[in-house]
Amino acid sequence: MTETQEKTKDAFPVKGMDAVVFAVGNAKQAAHYYSTAFGMKLVAYSGPENGSRETASYVLESGGARFVFTSVIKAETDHGRFLAGHVAEHGDGVVDLAIEVPDARAAYEHAVAQGATGLEEPYELKDEHGTVVLAAIATYGQTRHTLVERTGYDGPYLPGFVAAKPIVEPGPRRFQAIDHCVGNVELGRMDEWVAFYNKVMGFTNMKEFVGDDIATEYSALMSKVVADGTRKVKFPLNEPAIAKKKSQIDEYLEFYGGPGVQHIALATNDIVATVRAMRAAGVEFLDTPDSYYDTLGEWVGETRVPIETLRELKILADRDEDGYLLQIFTKPVQDRPTVFFEMIERHGSMGFGKGNFKALFEAIEREQERRGNL
Repeated sequence: MTETQEKTKDAFPVKGMDAVVFAVGNAKQAAHYYSTAFGMKLVAYSGPENGSRETASYVLESGGARFVFTSVIKAETDHGRFLAGHVAEHGDGVVDLAIEVPDARAAYEHAVAQGATGLEEPYELKDEHGTVVLAAIATYGQTRHTLVERTGYDGPYLPGFVAAKPIVEPGPRRFQAIDHCVGNVELGRMDEWVAFYNKVMGFTNMKEFVGDDIATEYSALMSKVVADGTRKVKFPLNEPAIAKKKSQIDEYLEFYGGPGVQHIALATNDIVATVRAMRAAGVEFLDTPDSYYDTLGEWVGETRVPIETLRELKILADRDEDGYLLQIFTKPVQDRPTVFFEMIERHGSMGFGKGNFKALFEAIEREQERRGNL
């Protein structure tokens, strides 16, 4: 079946991730950080200089990955007050996992008919570059999905934004797409949100991780992955499991103040070059003990990157029936131990590094212990 045929029969077809939208305390500084540390390119801006009196927003891209950072200048509307309140309650975090769809009106009507909470009914934004249709529905916590129909629109982002010059001259691209976005939800609510994506968006269950294979001595979680039919949009969902001590999910929920986006995985074609460049720019990654690499070759087999290079850069590897992947996780990128990033290089595998879960969780626990939160 072709992709076109798949979308034709799909009641909620999607074209991919449109943008990850962050509410932050200082969008100008966030844009600078992601330009220098992540190698992203500023492409669009909205602020007082072009008529936005309430908020300032910076749009950064790397290949097909798009981040939008918005901060409140002066809260004068419900939207501005929501953004200001979100930062006050949660710290810097993701407010919107925007999804590009071929028909925003049809997607919204289907979602609401299937039980989704509508936040914004479909509306149009126009400028000299064309028309964009937007609508929004609620998901876990205070996160939303804006449904974006931008067919035929050739502006830098959305009407109301102007093209912007890069903050720094971008070097070689460090990643080219959003691979998946992970949400943390409260104990006992993971299956509820999995069912939401199944029913509202027609997403299917892709993977499931439960039990001792992803538990450590101190903490545990349960995770299920939902994805659209084309696997362009993938949303793993985590909930804490009962364990001896506070799990990484419990810590996130406590410091974030509820459910939200935990981490964003970014696809790279050269994880070695990516990690070297990001480390040189000041990005901190989770550490992995040397002992992890002593037996890695026995079960992962040969990979594009030699084991010694993986050891040097603390990159993890995992193999399944379809191939292998290489991955590494940053430490939280803000003061609160909440949002972090994953860099991932896939070679056939469509998994999520199940073989590394225990090593990853132990690395996170070492950081929790340093923070006094384990």
